[in-house]
Amino acid sequence: MTNKPDLEQRLRDLKLLRQVKDRIDREYAQPLDVEALARGVHMSAGHLSREFRKAYGEPPYSYLMTRRVERAMTLLRRGDLSVTDICFAVGFGSLGTFSTRFSELVGMSPSAYRDTATRGDVGIPPCVSKQVTRPIRNGEAKVPDPYIS
Repeated sequence: MTNKPDLEQRLRDLKLLRQVKDRIDREYAQPLDVEALARGVHMSAGHLSREFRKAYGEPPYSYLMTRRVERAMTLLRRGDLSVTDICFAVGFGSLGTFSTRFSELVGMSPSAYRDTATRGDVGIPPCVSKQVTRPIRNGEAKVPDPYIS
């Protein structure tokens, strides 16, 4: 049975974790690291990572990368910016890191995604498109086997 002080502390921690998540959602394109996020809520980086994973299913850095990829997917579907411009617009520091992380989460390169997405979602409302095309977290995207036809 949980006593009242433990429950109150857990609720305070959840409030702080929500603040971190909201900050990532708001400032995803800014240079953010776990240490800076932890300082903002007066926690250690290790404690923040453990508690964030417990609450949201992944550590804060992974959540940040997923958020950046989600935004990149939206910009790629629009089709009016280059992959390089999108890479830097969503907060990645290098095109290689962006392409690698994007491919891990989505299962294809940013260029391939843009080619597929700009043909495939014509007439679909953006709110539905965003939900259906949300990247799979924690590297679970399946890369198609080139030998299977």
